[in-house]
Amino acid sequence: MSIQWTLIAGVMYTELAVTIVLLIPIISPQRWHSIFKSRFLRSIGNMSHVYFKVFLAVLLLFFIDAIREMRKYSYELSDQQKTDHGYHLDAEMQAHMRLFRAQRNFYISGFSLFLWMVLRRLSTLISRLAVALAEGEAAMRQAQSASAAASQILDQDKQKKEDKQDEDQQKQANASNEIKELKEVKQRLEAERDAAIKQGEAVSREYDRLMEEHSKIQEELKQALGAGDSKKED
Repeated sequence: MSIQWTLIAGVMYTELAVTIVLLIPIISPQRWHSIFKSRFLRSIGNMSHVYFKVFLAVLLLFFIDAIREMRKYSYELSDQQKTDHGYHLDAEMQAHMRLFRAQRNFYISGFSLFLWMVLRRLSTLISRLAVALAEGEAAMRQAQSASAAASQILDQDKQKKEDKQDEDQQKQANASNEIKELKEVKQRLEAERDAAIKQGEAVSREYDRLMEEHSKIQEELKQALGAGDSKKED
């Protein structure tokens, strides 16, 4: 195998190993995203689209060259098979060997090209998945904080309503107590009024009795004075 195809085979094995590592479920997408965003890979990632296109073009050239060689040796082998088989046996063996190498190079370059595009797509999807998971976690935390704030506001409103209800109940209790006290004062005042009225009526009756007695005494005095005057005249 020539040097360039040895390098292409090494690239293929490396791509296969990296693909297997990326497919390991133990490593989370967030971890891969942090690795992709590392300082070293970030410095490379600034020109990653250029590297990707250049390497893709190189692999594509090797793939086209492998197809060309495979078609070339296929035509040579078919031409040799049309001639005498025994006379051209060594040439036919060499043609089969060159065709086998061309086919091997075709599969190596094709598989390397395929794995290169798969790695590109896989790394992009992993990064997007990591970003989506991070955004989902951020949205979840934001929703939880909003829910906690809403719950706190509801609790505060509930507490305010309870406090207001307690205050209203306290006001109603105070008003009931005041009404009860006013009723008691009213009853006491009515009782004092009735007692004063009864006392006034009793005083009035006593006054009338005293006036009657006074009148009787005055009449008796007049009669007594009239009788004394009549005795003096006699």
